[in-house]
Amino acid sequence: MTAVDFNIVLPEVILALYAMAALMFGVFTGKDKVAVPLVWATAGLFVALALWIGFAGEGERTAFHGMFNDDPFARFAKVVILASAAAVIVMSQDYMARYNMLRFEFPVIITLAVTGMMMMVSAGDLMALYMGLELQSLALYVTAAMRRDSAKSSEAGLKYFVLGSLSSGMLLFGASLVYGFTGTTAFDGISVALQDDVSLGLLFGLVFMLAGLAFKISAAPFHMWTPDVYEGSPTPVTAFFATAPKVAAMALIARLAWDAFGAIPSQWGQVLAAMAVLSMYLGAIAAIGQKDIKRLMAYSSIAHMGYALIGLAAATTGNADQAVQGVQATLIYMAIYVTMGVGSFAFILSMERDGRPVTDIASLKMLSKSEPLKALALLALFFSLAGVPPFIGFYAKFAVLKAAVDAGMVWLAVAGGIASVIGAFYYLRVVYFIYFGDSEDPAQSRMSPVQWVLMMAVAAILVLGAINLFGIEGPALAAAQSLVR
Repeated sequence: MTAVDFNIVLPEVILALYAMAALMFGVFTGKDKVAVPLVWATAGLFVALALWIGFAGEGERTAFHGMFNDDPFARFAKVVILASAAAVIVMSQDYMARYNMLRFEFPVIITLAVTGMMMMVSAGDLMALYMGLELQSLALYVTAAMRRDSAKSSEAGLKYFVLGSLSSGMLLFGASLVYGFTGTTAFDGISVALQDDVSLGLLFGLVFMLAGLAFKISAAPFHMWTPDVYEGSPTPVTAFFATAPKVAAMALIARLAWDAFGAIPSQWGQVLAAMAVLSMYLGAIAAIGQKDIKRLMAYSSIAHMGYALIGLAAATTGNADQAVQGVQATLIYMAIYVTMGVGSFAFILSMERDGRPVTDIASLKMLSKSEPLKALALLALFFSLAGVPPFIGFYAKFAVLKAAVDAGMVWLAVAGGIASVIGAFYYLRVVYFIYFGDSEDPAQSRMSPVQWVLMMAVAAILVLGAINLFGIEGPALAAAQSLVR
């Protein structure tokens, strides 16, 4: 490792060293007594690194002979990952302490998962890709089963582990095919090899790799783990699953597609378009009958990943400008989706009845009478998730649909528009319960100050962000241009 290499990977090194130091500190001190300080220290480190990466990073650099990339694309994804992870971990602290789930290992495991995610979005080699992916996945398997006294949590962790192992096997099989037919694991080398000949075996390798990565973003038809794991995991873990890992996996798909397989976009573009349509419609239709809000958010995330994939699929047709527009639309969509997810789960974490957490949608009935301000914020959140103008969620969907139309994929944009109309039903149904449902046995909303501030801040962002999207268009454009070159 040269000094230049070390400087490029310094944020990841800091996170890894912090995780090890925090683990040792927790073990040799008061264990769970230090959990609260560790939560705040971890969140503070995430925010500090996000600011450092966002403002101090410049140019495009590589480390370890191209295995690690530091460019605007990676930095944009890392800032979103770190900021969302910090928000989730601080808003979860009160919930976990209240229900005796707060362990000092929780912030340590989250730190390791975030380290893996940062490795994923900077990967420039199949080996680096797999190292980052497995570091994230192994940490998330543990968090899903963290509530050891809950059969549902143990079941969620086991399901996630078994299906996650299957997806990792598919990804490894695809990577071995790619290596076998190109003779290299470096993305640059794979791209060069594709200039000469594209064999059927290489295409099979690409498809297997995309299938393995589709599992990580819960895109249909690789979504089967999502509803059960979202419902069975502790709610703070569900909130984390729904935010940072989705950004990392979507960025990894874009990185792999463009850096390694950018010479044959029409081949993988068809796969992404098919997954986009399946995800949008499965998420829109399957969510209609859900009675648990965590399962509803699971199907919602499946649908939203479909919309985000529209941007990547649209980037595979036409010229470089259209490709940049498609990738930019996906990055904007993911940033807005994560923001909406943080706000939604800030409220879901606060739902309880008789001192026990509840997640049934019916318990929200007539919340507007007891908590009018929270009800108004929830209205903004769910309207934005549905893509109702003028909330910021509308502009996220508009960006990806416009990218599809400009790229000549009008059929994909029309399919997305119809799916959005179908999906609006279950979001508006929740709003109906809040304002017009009967008031039998409603839930109480017990929010910590952090949860209340985050929820209200996100609701304000969803309304005020319609003015200029808080300036994320510029960084997203620079990130897309660095990827599509």
